[in-house]
Formats: sequence, structure tokens, C-alpha cells
Amino acid sequence: MIFRIDDIGASSKHFNQHGKKTFRLQGIPVFYFPLANFWFLKRIWPFKKGGKYEELTEEEWKKFLNLFEKYNIVPIVSITACWVEKDSKLVPFPEKFKEESAVFKKAFIQGKIIVANHGLTHCVVGKQNPSFFTSNRKFHREFWPFLEEKVHFSHILKSQEILEKFFERPIEIFVPPGNVWSYKTYMALKKTNIKKVLAERYMMDSKEKMEGIEFIDNSFVIHDRDLKLKGAKWLENVLKRITK
Repeated sequence: MIFRIDDIGASSKHFNQHGKKTFRLQGIPVFYFPLANFWFLKRIWPFKKGGKYEELTEEEWKKFLNLFEKYNIVPIVSITACWVEKDSKLVPFPEKFKEESAVFKKAFIQGKIIVANHGLTHCVVGKQNPSFFTSNRKFHREFWPFLEEKVHFSHILKSQEILEKFFERPIEIFVPPGNVWSYKTYMALKKTNIKKVLAERYMMDSKEKMEGIEFIDNSFVIHDRDLKLKGAKWLENVLKRITK
């Protein structure tokens, strides 16, 4: 089984803020609130659907990694290579989260995790900050087909450079943020050590078969948000269920 944890190191956990407009009961829409994305409403219950949470700490990761080891699972840890600040400054993951990255490096060297590239920024830089009136979720997808080819190339090559320099080994898996990627992304990946793309869907703008890169769409996926908000007991219940 491919077990994947996404969004590590991504500033989307702070800036991707959007509200829930449609409320359902047993799958049936019962209430629609068009102002769910207005100002502070998107950040409070019951409208909050995406919003701010904190990066997992060194100690939290140690607990989670011990659980994975207990259940004989080597998770794929999808790391976004740079944190994007409010002013669009990029801070490399090993600099922004020194203790967390050190835990990952040790686990990676010991074969307890696999590191995947989850983009350079996870977002469209310059469009990452919350909007006053609307959802900004769309802009927390990094590799849209409408972006220029040079953006795809620069983000793929720079993210690989940062991750491979820090982990001192080739990074061979790419996980596109939000499952959004394009033919331009693929062409950039061909210039790297990437051998696999893990996503729920294929390129958005092409059906062309990739050469030298395998596409895999059957991962079991959680996000660091799940771990941060639900904790170790929740994770252990998940691991018990999937390893029966």
C-alpha cells in the first residue's frame, strides 16, 4: 500500500482560507449560505472549510513516525520545498522548519520514510493571501496549465534542488499540489530525477503517455492537517484499519 502524507511545509496551511457555502444532511443540500467567504466568516465555525493551522512540531512527528514503524508502514512524506510568506518571500523548508526537517532527514536516511516533491510553493505566488470577499483555494494549486512554461520549469527545478541538497539523495517522486499539473509540468519533470507522479488525476491538458515517468493514482492519502487536528489516536485507528 502507498501511504502518503501531503502539505508538509506548505504555507497554504496559513493562507488557503475558504468557507463552506452548502450544508448537507445525509448528502441532501438543506442550507445554502452565499456569504461564507466574506471577511472573517470563512475563518469561523460552521463556515470554516479551509484555514489556518500550524506546522507539526518535531515531537509530534516523532510520535507519528513511531506509529508508522509499529505498523510496518513507510509513508511517503510530500514536502513543499519553500514556505511562501505574506509578502511572497520564499523560505526554504530546511531553514523555516529546522527541527522538523532534521527529524525527516534522519528518518529518510534510516529508510523509515520516503520523501516526495510537493512543489516549490504549493500556490501561485502573489495570489496566496486570503481574499476579503472570495475563496482563494484556486490559487493554492501550483501547476495550473495557464501558467507560463518558465514557471513550471523554475518551480520544479528549484524545488528538486532544495530537497536533494538537504536530503543528499535523489528525490524520485512528485506529488502535484491539489492534483493539478499539466504537460508543462511533465516536460519540466523530465529534466529531473523524478520517476513517478502520484496524483488522483492525470495531466489537466494532455492525455499523452509519459516517457520514463510512471503515473500512479491509487495512494492512501492524508494531510498534515489531519495529524495536527486529530492527533495520534486518530492516526493509530487509521493504521489499524488499513493493515487488517
